[in-house]
Amino acid sequence: MKAEELFESSLKIVQQNRLPSWLHRKLPKGNALFQTGETIKQHKLHTVCEEAKCPNLLECYSKKTATFLVMGKECTRACGFCDIDFSKAPKALDANEPYEVAESVKKLGLKHVVITMVARDDLQDGGARHLAHVITAIRKECVGTTIEVLTSDFDGNQEALTLILKEKPEIFNHNIETVRSLTHRVRFKATYERSLATLSYVKKENPEQLVKSGIMLGLGESKEEVITTLKDLLAAGCDIVTMGQYLQASKKKLAVKEYIHPDMFKEYELIGLDLGIKYMYTGPFVRSSYNANLVLNNTIINSH
Repeated sequence: MKAEELFESSLKIVQQNRLPSWLHRKLPKGNALFQTGETIKQHKLHTVCEEAKCPNLLECYSKKTATFLVMGKECTRACGFCDIDFSKAPKALDANEPYEVAESVKKLGLKHVVITMVARDDLQDGGARHLAHVITAIRKECVGTTIEVLTSDFDGNQEALTLILKEKPEIFNHNIETVRSLTHRVRFKATYERSLATLSYVKKENPEQLVKSGIMLGLGESKEEVITTLKDLLAAGCDIVTMGQYLQASKKKLAVKEYIHPDMFKEYELIGLDLGIKYMYTGPFVRSSYNANLVLNNTIINSH
């Protein structure tokens, strides 16, 4: 798909008349938008921005940033909210991918990079060693660049988590996605309890590690359930929580139950901070890796 077609496709999510006024936004301008797309294409990489049809794609690409999606673009889980392609037997890992990611990070001049992944339940370690190699390559080629990883739960494999933690990413991110009661409908295979256990294990292994998680709103959750989830994430060791509006990526995915007003997002932000979470980043367009560099910097500031 050409860059222009990709960008036009992503806009459909936020330009439909049925969306409330706060979910419409102006088009970004500048050549950087296309330069980012070309860099990614040149190195034959994937981004979650494209594969998951993120509504922030245009803005992020115009800032020469993107969230790299490693281990291919086929996921072994078919979650009800996510539009990434599903496959029980994805293509083999590309041994050259860590190098290509690192070169792209260098070319884009990124000071902070987010590396996410498809779930690879077909692999014994869930792809953890490959992700560790990506981190190593970025450290080698891009001295001073901070790294955030957004991982799967690795099916509860703590050895896989340890492989990644040894590479010392500045932020370890794993999304709980939704409240407990909706997990079985929203997620595939992943469980609410295992996500909490994943976050808790990471924090216990290294209390200094910044731990992050994200929640989508608008799937039918209640305010009380959201607050309970924030309390559970805090108890699991989360320093950072992101909250954004769920948007239906295609007709095959779960329908939006409610559009959350920006004032409600602000209320959740204050509730989370009052509970003791170090940094809350909330809003209709907020996604787990959206403005990740600012989130990291503000978290560090709030910690001192």
